[in-house]
Amino acid sequence: MTLTNSELAKYLDHTNLKPDATRESIIETCEEAVKYNTASVCVNSHWIPLVAEKLQNSDVNPITVVGFPLGETNTETKVFEAQTSIDDGAEEVDMVINIGELLDGNTKFVTEDIKAVADAVHEKGKLLKVILETSYLNNDQIVAGCKASEEAGSDYVKTSTGFSSAGAKLEDVKLMRETVGDRLGVKASGGIHSKEEALAMIDAGASRLGVSATVKILS
Repeated sequence: MTLTNSELAKYLDHTNLKPDATRESIIETCEEAVKYNTASVCVNSHWIPLVAEKLQNSDVNPITVVGFPLGETNTETKVFEAQTSIDDGAEEVDMVINIGELLDGNTKFVTEDIKAVADAVHEKGKLLKVILETSYLNNDQIVAGCKASEEAGSDYVKTSTGFSSAGAKLEDVKLMRETVGDRLGVKASGGIHSKEEALAMIDAGASRLGVSATVKILS
C-alpha cells in the first residue's frame, strides 16, 4: 500500500503512555499530533483533561487506556475508569482484557468484562478498543479474544499494550483481521518504528496504529 504522510497520519494514535511522562512531555505530544494531524493522542487517564484542552481546536481525538497495562483490575474499576475518562474528554477508550482469565479458557468472564466497559462507553457515544496482549496468547486464544470482543460489542480489537515482551506482529494482525472481518477495526500497537513497518501493518489488516515514533515515521 502507498499512502501520503497526511493519509498515514490519520491511521496513527500518537501515544505517550510512559510512566515518567511529565506535563511538558504530554503537551509536546499534543503539539506533534496537531502538527501532523494524527487520528488521536493516547495517554493515561490522569492526562486526559490536559490533552482534551490542548486538542480542542483540532481534528485530533483524545483517547485513554483502561485496566492498563495488566488488565487485572476488576470490572467495576474498569467501568469507572472509562466513564470518568470520557467525562474528562476522552473520545475513545482502549481497555486491556483480563489475560489470565482468557488463558484459563474462561471466555464467559472475558466477554462479560468487556461488555460492561463497552456498554458504559457506548452509552456516552464513544468508541471502545480491546487490547488482547497477543504476546501471551497462541493463535486459538487470539481468535477466542477477538470473538469475545465482538460478542461483547467492542468497536476494535488491538494487539498490545507495548509493555509486554513483544508488540504487534504481522501474523497476529492478519489473524485478527481474518477473525473479525470488516465488522471491527484492528489496531496494531507496540514496536512500530518506521513508515515501512506502519504500511506493512496496514497491508496486514490494521485500520489503526498505536505508535510513539510518529515524528520519525512521518518525517
